[in-house]
Amino acid sequence: MSDVAAVKKLVNQYKTLKEEIAKIIIGQEEAVDHVLLSIFSGGHSFLVGVPGLAKTLLVNTVAQGLGLQFKRIQFTPDLMPSDIIGSEILGEDRKFQFVKGPIFSNIILADEINRTPPKTQAALLEAMQEKTVTVAGHSYTLDKPFFVLATQNPIEQEGTYPLPEAQLDRFMFSIFLDYPSFNEEIAIVKATTSNINNSVNAILNAQEILDIQQLIRRIPVADNVVEYAVNLVAKTRPKSEKASEMVKRYIDWGAGPRASQNLILGAKAHAAVNGKYSPDIEDVQAVAKGILRHRIVKNYKADAEGITEENIIEDLF
Repeated sequence: MSDVAAVKKLVNQYKTLKEEIAKIIIGQEEAVDHVLLSIFSGGHSFLVGVPGLAKTLLVNTVAQGLGLQFKRIQFTPDLMPSDIIGSEILGEDRKFQFVKGPIFSNIILADEINRTPPKTQAALLEAMQEKTVTVAGHSYTLDKPFFVLATQNPIEQEGTYPLPEAQLDRFMFSIFLDYPSFNEEIAIVKATTSNINNSVNAILNAQEILDIQQLIRRIPVADNVVEYAVNLVAKTRPKSEKASEMVKRYIDWGAGPRASQNLILGAKAHAAVNGKYSPDIEDVQAVAKGILRHRIVKNYKADAEGITEENIIEDLF
């Protein structure tokens, strides 16, 4: 199949997939879009939202629609790295056997990742970066495709271990879930308090997702679009000559090169699902907030004056 035909097929699959997900998830369209773009680009996502906004249900529904295995890990202060990646036990034959942990799945929901100590967080982040885990000197390759979706509750911060910026940088998208609108909440209450059970059909399978990830990589990008993405990231760095007055005033640290890479990959995926064969500047802007939001570090002035990451990113445009 030619790449042109593959893009046309992807547009139809994406539309059908969103219709299936909408059977269960009401509203939250931007969150669903960014999770899917992240998967098609081969990246991971970080979901931030108050309890009860269907973060877990969203991931489970997306996994069903993609025909992938899904495992949920509830992060707690006493969770150990072996609870995630598995451990070696002594078998009946007096030989050590490796028992795989929940990380050996296609989609991992790391629920409330900031509730576990850095040592356990690091076990998950190694798997995200290398797509392998190492136990007792042996390396084990994870299933493909492999995708981590971590959630964080922005309200309760007692007894938490926030992820350092270097670890947050490994997530392609930071997705903020807001409260549903009045009409959406009415629809949610009606749907969840009746005896009607909707089921989600699998639109894709693991191999098709791997093929889509390869297709996204092959999509050509014009030099001016790459330059725009790299310029956009450079503008977030307060010591750069390209930084605006707003950036110099409100930001301590800007985004690194991984942001530029993710902007191009995200723009390619955004263009493909919308039927375009090459991304333009609008595609970069469409994914920029989700990709840059968690990579810029605000200072105390920004917090004191109520300046958000979104305000700063919009100023860059």
